[in-house]
Amino acid sequence: MTRILKVAAAQLGPIHLADGRAQVVERLIAMLHQAHASGSRLVVFPELALTTFFPRYWMDDEAEIDAYFETAVPNPATQPLFDEAARLGVGFYLGYAELTKEGRHFNTSILVDTAGAIVGKYRKVHLPGHSDHIPDVAFQHLEKRYFEVGDLGFPVWNAFEGVMGMCICNDRRWPETFRVMALQGAEMVVLGYNTPTTNIHHDEPLHLRMFHHRLCMQAAAYQNGMWVVGTAKAGKEDGHGLYGGSCIVAPTGEIVAQAMTEGDEVITYTCDLDLGNYIKNTIFNFEEHRRIEHYGLITERTGVVPPEDA
Repeated sequence: MTRILKVAAAQLGPIHLADGRAQVVERLIAMLHQAHASGSRLVVFPELALTTFFPRYWMDDEAEIDAYFETAVPNPATQPLFDEAARLGVGFYLGYAELTKEGRHFNTSILVDTAGAIVGKYRKVHLPGHSDHIPDVAFQHLEKRYFEVGDLGFPVWNAFEGVMGMCICNDRRWPETFRVMALQGAEMVVLGYNTPTTNIHHDEPLHLRMFHHRLCMQAAAYQNGMWVVGTAKAGKEDGHGLYGGSCIVAPTGEIVAQAMTEGDEVITYTCDLDLGNYIKNTIFNFEEHRRIEHYGLITERTGVVPPEDA
């Protein structure tokens, strides 16, 4: 029997410093309704979907920093989203900043089933940017300052009649992210991102940034025979640009749906979770063709060591 899952990528437009969580949750619920009306059973919201992309700002005050974090989810601000999703019978992925009871800070996402129950949690592993203050750039990218490296690895879950995985933003650029989940049978990986339109370290044109964004997800989808759903927070947040480009990628590596704007926008696609099987059984039959005896450097070495120094 074919396993069909209609998925929605619910792209958010900008969230400004003055925007409260209640306003944002209202927008999320409005897109949840759009997705439900289309027949979608899973909605993928962006990374850090409840606040502005605060790592662009240098802050010293711990209380000011912690105000962007959630000590629990659901909480009074987000409970209406959970309640409405459960009433509609629609699951979702949601990214947010997590502050644990032990005082640890993570860039986190959760996977919620159609009954409104959390079935999985992921904490971002590949943190981009810097931890020091760089005063002569237009904005900071301080994820390494405000978040710890995720400590949950790359787990997968049985949900939505398939095997689901999650990652966040910069994780999508690293092939190891998807391969580790593929080795656990992942058939779909869902992710949110907040990606600046400008690279503060290199003069990189926007069209090239968008090409790289799509390239890494399309390659991951094909090389692992899986669906990949990437959802942006986009537009200019208090003048600071984030690019859109939300898309749904098939196991063939083809983009089957993509957003056209940088505002609140819902795109959908009816996904056959068995579509990647022929890829997994032929060219990327891991059990038949992988040669792990030659891959040791991937886990033994972090940085590059040229031959003369090895």
